[in-house]
Amino acid sequence: MDATRRLAATFARVVQSPRGRALQMNAGAAAASGDILVFLHADTRLPQDAFSSVRSALKEPGAESGTFRLRFDEESPILRLYGFATHLPLPQICFGDRALFVRRTVFEEIGGFPEIPIFEDLEMARLLHRRGGFHFLLQHATTSARRFLHVGPIRQQLRNTYLWCHFMLRTDPLSVARHYSYEISLHAPTSNLKEAQHADL
Repeated sequence: MDATRRLAATFARVVQSPRGRALQMNAGAAAASGDILVFLHADTRLPQDAFSSVRSALKEPGAESGTFRLRFDEESPILRLYGFATHLPLPQICFGDRALFVRRTVFEEIGGFPEIPIFEDLEMARLLHRRGGFHFLLQHATTSARRFLHVGPIRQQLRNTYLWCHFMLRTDPLSVARHYSYEISLHAPTSNLKEAQHADL
């Protein structure tokens, strides 16, 4: 165990939960006190005006949720291309590193992140977009390119696309998760898995 929790505790409240991003984000949301929730990966930075942009977006009639565009912290033509794809207003590519935001009341109505072991971010974006009031902000969140640089940008993207295609085809999330390249919890409740697997696209 490294010093992450100790260091983080000097800047914010640290909440402990079982493994699994969905479980962890739901635990964080339960501990938060604000009426707007922003879910941010540890290796992603928000733009300087992020919170004012989120508040402005949610002041619009019917606005409930949204996300940012994405750029990487390293420059290369292929990474710029990947980032440019996030200019498209498609919920199917609203991955968690784009920093999802949502009204607390809406988050609770939906029931939080579905407790599946992979692509809980895309499933949440799909549910929110289907409700309406989903905003694609013009500002960019900046995320780490370390995985792309370690594996190779094209090879990593091919891996990502392979998994994404299985998600879009509604493959059992447990099966998809076994092909992901780092350890994640494979103990999501079966009912949630089935609900996500058979939900309408």
